[in-house]
Parts: sequence; C-alpha cells; structure tokens
Amino acid sequence: MRYATNIKFNTKYPAIDELIKKARQRIPGFAFEYLDGGCNEEVNKAKNTTAIREIELGPRYLRQFSTAQLSTKILGIRYKAPFGIAPLGLQGLIWPNSSEILAKAAFDNQIPFILSTVATSPIEKIAEITEGRAWFQLYHPADNSIRDDLINRAQHAGCPVLVLLCDTPSYGFRPREIRVGLSMPPKMNARNILQMLGRPRWTMQTLRTGIPNFANLEPYMPKRLNLSQLGEFMNQVFDKRMNYDKIAAIRDRWKGKLVLKGVTTEEDAELAMQLGLDGIIVSNHGGRQLDAGEASVKSLIRLVEHYGSKTTLMLDSGLRSGPDIARVMAAGAQFTFFGRAFMYSVAALGSAGGEHMIGLLEAQLKQTMEQLGCERIEDLPAHFISD
Repeated sequence: MRYATNIKFNTKYPAIDELIKKARQRIPGFAFEYLDGGCNEEVNKAKNTTAIREIELGPRYLRQFSTAQLSTKILGIRYKAPFGIAPLGLQGLIWPNSSEILAKAAFDNQIPFILSTVATSPIEKIAEITEGRAWFQLYHPADNSIRDDLINRAQHAGCPVLVLLCDTPSYGFRPREIRVGLSMPPKMNARNILQMLGRPRWTMQTLRTGIPNFANLEPYMPKRLNLSQLGEFMNQVFDKRMNYDKIAAIRDRWKGKLVLKGVTTEEDAELAMQLGLDGIIVSNHGGRQLDAGEASVKSLIRLVEHYGSKTTLMLDSGLRSGPDIARVMAAGAQFTFFGRAFMYSVAALGSAGGEHMIGLLEAQLKQTMEQLGCERIEDLPAHFISD
C-alpha cells in the first residue's frame, strides 16, 4: 500500500503501537520479553523516548518551500535517509532470519544495517546480501586472536564501518528475561514450551530455519559444545570492559571508518577523540544496561555543545518514529539508528517487516519536514526550540 507521499508501507500498521501489539500476538512470550524489556525497573528505557518527545520544533509556514529531501551523507557515504538499523543480538530468536530480512531491506533502500557480533547470522552471509555495505559491531573478545580474526572477516567482507561497543562491561540485570528463563543456556521449561506451541507460525518457521545460535562465534566454539557449556563459553569469550589500549590496538588494525557506540559522557567522548575515531553513537543500549543513567538524547545535547563540530555524532536508544528523527537531528545528531522498532516490525509482519518500517519512517519524517518548511536534513537544527 502507498501513503500520499508515494512512500510504501502497510497502512494497517501506521504507528509503532500497532506493530508492538501484533508482535506480541505472533511471537512467544519469552521472545517478546527479550525484545521489549529493559533493565531493573525500566526507568531509563521509558526516559529515552519521553526525553526525545519533549523536544519541540518551530515551523516556518511562510518560507518558500520546494520539497523535503531525506538523503544524508555520513562517514563519507550517502544514504537515502538519515536513519539505519541498529545492531541487536539474537535477532533470530525474535523472528527467524531477522538479520537477513533487515539486511536486505536496508540494502534495497540504501540505508545502513549494523550486524552484531552476537547476531544469529554470520558476517559473510550479511555481506553477500548487502554486497559488502553492512556495518559490523564488535563485542571485544578476551582472546586477541579471536578479535583479530573477527576484524579480518569484517574487513574481507567489505564492511565500511566497524562499530566498537563500550556500554556492556557487565550483563544487564533484566527481570523480564530472568522470569522467563532467558539465561545462557536458555531454559526450555514447560511454560516456554507452551508459549512456543501457542505461536505455531513462529515455531514452524524456527524449525525450518534452525534453532538460533551465535553464528559469528561458531568458528571459535569447541566442537560438540552442549547447551550446558554454552554459558561458560560466552562468559569466557568476551573481555567486556573497553579501555584506551584495546581501542588503540583495533584502530591500528582496522582500515575503514571506526565508530564507538555507547558513549554518554564527555570523558569517554574525549578519549574517543584522542584515539582518532571517526564517530560516536550516543547510546545507553536502549535502557538495557544502566537504569540510573540519563536519557540518550540528553547526553547527545550535552556532547553536541562540546564535540558537534569535531566529530560525527549519531544517536540510538528511544527513537520510535519519523518525528523523533527530526527532533534529535534538530538537537544536533547527524544520523540515527533504530533497534527495537525494526524488530517489532519484523516480529509483526515477518519478511515484510523491514520494508514496512523503512517506508513508515520515511513517510513520517518527510511529512514532518514538509510541515516545518525544512527542505534538507542538515537544516533541521534551525527549527530547534531551545529552553
């Protein structure tokens, strides 16, 4: 179906709330809790979106206006729109082949897709789908030989951007996941089995595609590793806290653009600048790691003041719509990434979910810019209403 702007999306689901409702109906409860949940009391998850929605923009109704152009250049690459698909681990748990579905939608629509180290599809498969245009997010391994091999694989796959994750020094305390047994290894208790039986489409599709696993890490796993040993392996394989020396070693090896994701403070931003990184993704992991932290957009606004002219500042965490993109870009972000929103869409609509969300965000953003009288993405800051 088409909206008046001639941008494609399914008009049965014109807002994210409908997608969330449909996703809950189509996937097992434990998969939905993994996708939807935050850490502790989920205070920061809620604050992320609330703080974005508090940003106000001023329209220019009497200004000469032609049309809104969404095209955006970031890190030397021009994309069709100012948003991309954020990395998310275990995507295949939420809907089978999610990584492939989203990678193809991103490639077909000329936006970036970031693959996580702990995704359920290997770098090589995603590189094939995207013709080497996908970005790769690296969880830092404890073993430098694994680190180097992952970097080499990403380089060989043609990934133009390597994203280093710095906001997971410990596993988030997530009550929803604990209640449903989403530990490592996963607990297939009676309740979870009943949930799968109650979602036959998800279950049959999962059986056809195979049980989701950490596809990028398979080459480094001991042979005949059973589920009872998987948790111990995952705890051992990652050196979770980043520091200057670790990032410097990667900077020396990686030949493409290098970005640090998870930055929220001036101290970490300054270190990234010293290390010569090409950009920062301001993020608090969607409120899944530190419930006592500040909303991601508040961190962004503060960092823009000090570093906006010195590096590329991007944002994820809390974004849910096209107007949200306009809000945070008016506040100084140069690009945005959506995680949960795309997964809600795939969980709700299957293979059509990636295309739907891209079309929906484009339509919403274009309408917002037309209402503002803003022709170019880079002009959005002129519409920002400061306190």
